[in-house]
Amino acid sequence: MTEQWQPSACILCECNCGIQIQLGADGRSFDKIRGDKLHPTSAGYTCNKALRLDHYQNGRTGRLTAPLRRRPDGTFEEIDWDTAIGEISARLTEIGDRYGRETLFYYGGGGQGNHLGGAYAPATLATYGVRYRSSALAQEKTGAFWVSARMLGTPVRAEVEHAEVAVFIGKNPYQSHGFPRARTILKQMGRDPRRSIVVIDPVRTETAELADFHLQLRPGTDVYLLAAMAAILVRDNLIAADWLAAHTDGLAEVLDVLRAVPIEKYCATADVDLELVTAATHRIARAASVSVLEDLGVQMNRHSTLVSYVGSMLWLLTGHFAEPGSQYAFSGLVPLGHDRGHPADTGPRSPVAGARIVSGLVPCNVISEEILTDHPARYRAMLIETANPAHSLADSHRMRAALAALDLVVVIDVAMTETARLADYVLPAPTQFEKYEATFFNLEFPRNIFHLRHPVVPAPAGVLPEPEIHARLVEAAGLLGEDDYAPLRAALEQGRQAFAFAFLGVVADPAKAKLAPVLLYRTLGPTLPGDAAAAAVLWAAAHNCVRKYPAGVEKAGYGTGFEAGEALFEAILSGAHGIVITDDEHDASWERVRGGTIHLALPELLAQLANLPEPETDTTAWPFVLAAGERRAFTANTIMRDDGWRTRDASGALHISRADADELGVSAGDTVRLTTQRGSAQVRVEPTDRMRPGHLSLPNGLGLTDSDGGPAAGVAPNELTSYDHRDEWVGTPWHKFVPARLEVCDPERDGAATVVAS
Repeated sequence: MTEQWQPSACILCECNCGIQIQLGADGRSFDKIRGDKLHPTSAGYTCNKALRLDHYQNGRTGRLTAPLRRRPDGTFEEIDWDTAIGEISARLTEIGDRYGRETLFYYGGGGQGNHLGGAYAPATLATYGVRYRSSALAQEKTGAFWVSARMLGTPVRAEVEHAEVAVFIGKNPYQSHGFPRARTILKQMGRDPRRSIVVIDPVRTETAELADFHLQLRPGTDVYLLAAMAAILVRDNLIAADWLAAHTDGLAEVLDVLRAVPIEKYCATADVDLELVTAATHRIARAASVSVLEDLGVQMNRHSTLVSYVGSMLWLLTGHFAEPGSQYAFSGLVPLGHDRGHPADTGPRSPVAGARIVSGLVPCNVISEEILTDHPARYRAMLIETANPAHSLADSHRMRAALAALDLVVVIDVAMTETARLADYVLPAPTQFEKYEATFFNLEFPRNIFHLRHPVVPAPAGVLPEPEIHARLVEAAGLLGEDDYAPLRAALEQGRQAFAFAFLGVVADPAKAKLAPVLLYRTLGPTLPGDAAAAAVLWAAAHNCVRKYPAGVEKAGYGTGFEAGEALFEAILSGAHGIVITDDEHDASWERVRGGTIHLALPELLAQLANLPEPETDTTAWPFVLAAGERRAFTANTIMRDDGWRTRDASGALHISRADADELGVSAGDTVRLTTQRGSAQVRVEPTDRMRPGHLSLPNGLGLTDSDGGPAAGVAPNELTSYDHRDEWVGTPWHKFVPARLEVCDPERDGAATVVAS
């Protein structure tokens, strides 16, 4: 074992906590992992998951080390990189020429820990004329993005650490995090009598156990409960009238709707005591600072976009924005979550289903509709980068059929995933610890950070980093070559400022501007220290950060103008533990609000709120509601493909209330058949008093195909979900509201666990 500790970051959630890794004697195994005390936000904190990352790097993952091409008989053969790039380029060009460029589709671009390679994808998309794209964000966050864009013109976040009252809606940060040092901060808040936690969640989560107020509502009724809380603020004259008059418009329209909300009825609909709802709402109203954070529990549930809208009223009506411990608008190197905020009847749509495109992303739940049709504009080729839609998107049965119907599927990934097994070509990339890597989840405030992670171990022969793959795809199409690179390299020999002028001259041509990432990679990239060519795109990002957020960059110590951009870029390159990129005053949030005014009234959503129907229930055929994909202590996204990383609940038990378990006559470890409208599976049960009667939960990240091609432990949740169960505005799935039923299994009769499509 080496004595040196190498800095890096966890790759399993958006927080990307800093870690340090000590390698074994073989120079590859992660013998020890600890939190990095030098990381500017996590400061030595980790949860248990980061400590198991050797299973990602060195476990039984089905690692790829050579390009693969599918044979006519369905098996794969290894080919060289030149052949792979040449054939893929030719087929993309052929399909685009024959059917139109709108038939080419891109999915992915990075997960919880790898965005840097995806920053080069726009050059490939421009080269082949790809107009439509999507990613996992389009099954999670686009409702919130659209609401924020409409109201503020910018995405917002919650500063939980300094809030007097923190409100968590469909979120369990004890497991899912969502802000730095989550467990530490939650425990601090729970011990402080001057502060309060409000949790809105049908499950008594670890966070709920620390809360002063747990509103344990009926699954899928969040919009009714939140409407009642907003209406209580209005009824009891608890709104910040002066603040609202100074900073918002549309208040009168909102008040008209909220005054008509039947508070008592909606609390009964949610099955939460009116007095408890009132007490929690009053606690929010009298706080000096309030932060509100929602997550997948509502973003993948009924009325999710409307919930994002009504939930925002808790902090808007009480005037908690752009102050310590409240909501804020963040800076960043690369825009994340931004949308133009088109009204519902305008804006871009997908070519077949006509689905609303938010933040440039086609809703994940309509992708199969865009393929499984005879529409002339249907997608015919799909480039999938570091993503696993065959497993991670709703209705896996249908998604597999959609991939099979395409003329071309190309997958860029580290391992032979469920999606890679369906591809025509598979291009192997380094793991996230074998290359320079970063994420653009730079959402902190007032001190925002960026962490360019350096390689911890060398990549094996035969793989290429994603920037190189994209550069070769662009060059194979003939759009860039040495004639384009030579003038920029010559300018670079005269210094970065000369290079900047030359580069700006080149990208003044709109066609070349779209290829800027590859231009930087091939010219600036080779000059960067430590083979950090992949970081070249961050040079432009650093200068854009200075242009957009000059005060924050200057306060962070980088100066002003061109020199500030260079200083920031150099700090990024050398800051192996992560660096502060901007240090904002709280008033900076107002500078990011479009027009300086928050627009409270969104007519379409107000109309929906004013006409909420009674919740639809079919308790006879489907007496249970399944939450598909719960985050637990030993679950992660599908990049953790070695089941050995789990030291507890290895098969991912179905959580069920003790009352329901008693009624069914099952105990911990017994097997039941779980059936939904889309499929069925046998699964082990774990009765718990955390669940409401009628509510079930399966964890995320299980049911993978193992490295030998056989089934791994647990149930894949999306074998049980439906593509057409989705939000009416942005198409996000209802993974947390899946009608279900249970049957007790006879082990001798029913045999081993199976998953069957309906």
